[in-house]
Amino acid sequence: MLTLEKYSFGVGDRFAHQGKAQLRAFEMLAAQGMEVVPVWNKSHREHTTIGSQPQDVRRAADAAVRELGWNKPYHVDADHIRLTTVDTFLESSDFYTIDVADSIGQPAEFGAVEAFVERHPELTGDLIVPGIEAPFRIARGEVTRVAAKYLLAVAEAGRIYRHIAAAKGTGRFITEVSMDETDSPQTPPELLVILAALADEGVALQTVAPKFTGRFNKGVDYVGDVAQFERDFNDDLAVIGWAVQRYDLPANLKLSVHSGSDKFSLYAPIRRALGRFDAGLHLKTAGTTWLEEVVGLAEAGGEGLALAKEIYEQALETQESLCAPYSAVIDINVEQLPAAEAMRDWSSPQFVAALRHDQANPEFNPHLRQLLHVGYKVAAQLGERYLSQLQACEADVSRNVTTNLYERHLKPLFGAN
Repeated sequence: MLTLEKYSFGVGDRFAHQGKAQLRAFEMLAAQGMEVVPVWNKSHREHTTIGSQPQDVRRAADAAVRELGWNKPYHVDADHIRLTTVDTFLESSDFYTIDVADSIGQPAEFGAVEAFVERHPELTGDLIVPGIEAPFRIARGEVTRVAAKYLLAVAEAGRIYRHIAAAKGTGRFITEVSMDETDSPQTPPELLVILAALADEGVALQTVAPKFTGRFNKGVDYVGDVAQFERDFNDDLAVIGWAVQRYDLPANLKLSVHSGSDKFSLYAPIRRALGRFDAGLHLKTAGTTWLEEVVGLAEAGGEGLALAKEIYEQALETQESLCAPYSAVIDINVEQLPAAEAMRDWSSPQFVAALRHDQANPEFNPHLRQLLHVGYKVAAQLGERYLSQLQACEADVSRNVTTNLYERHLKPLFGAN
């Protein structure tokens, strides 16, 4: 079986220009003796917005690996695919994030729910999970409720998994199941029921992405109870360890944290939990690299700064349409967004200070950052103007991309203490 390594990190590269800059961050970590595997990810929605194809991600990743002489594993993720969108990714991807959020909560057949509950008596009553202090006390009615909520989604994951396996061959790809884009978080006991159901479906998943407590807004830090997150994250790791043994799931099954970029307050709790359980991790980022491209343009000054201001101004004018697809993962106070007229007079340091995710800087503006995060569509519409400016400002852009990934993400999560 193609096996995902213990530590992996998803990197989005929306315009396919930052592969080398991203890979340099992993080289810097490897120089410390810590191997974390890059996984280039891009969704069908992002391809549609940019006008790119899945093969473009593979080509960009392969080119970066070849040019830097990277001799360690790497992967290409078909991010958030569904049965209707997976086929275009079959040739170029070896990692598939199966997204079944739309099916969560749709009622499963009563007979299927009853059969699941009968098949899994171990889930009812007092369940002792090593690593969790108190037993789970799960009533039969609760198992029934959770199964009714998730069985249809799990069945859909099974259909997509078997469709990929029929095309690529069993064991020749990495499977992640994503359930994070839904209204309510999954508790550790709910995750246990979901894993049992996925095992019944024969899905050989190597990572699972639940919805955690709190807000995972795009491009900014976690909003919520960090202590509660840490408790749940530890319990989820314990649940995965128990489920792997009980249901014969892949031994390397691990948690995946989606919208994981910029969640700086969570990295220390995650690191502690991984050490406690000797567990692996997949953490997925996407738009943070695009934001660092804009930071680099602004830092370069001149035409780069002018283009960064233009992108912001157009994003401000079209914010309603830009934000609508991301409404569940952004919290923007429009009153905190700088007026376009005021920004036109900003210097390079002013723009950079507002956008760069430095929480110690009083000029940092998380509302501006979130708007620009979803504003990559503006850059896509600029087409060659945007891409040529990236090349003109390559030194500033690539430095910011590498520094952001290494200093703010990889090093706090995986670097030497």
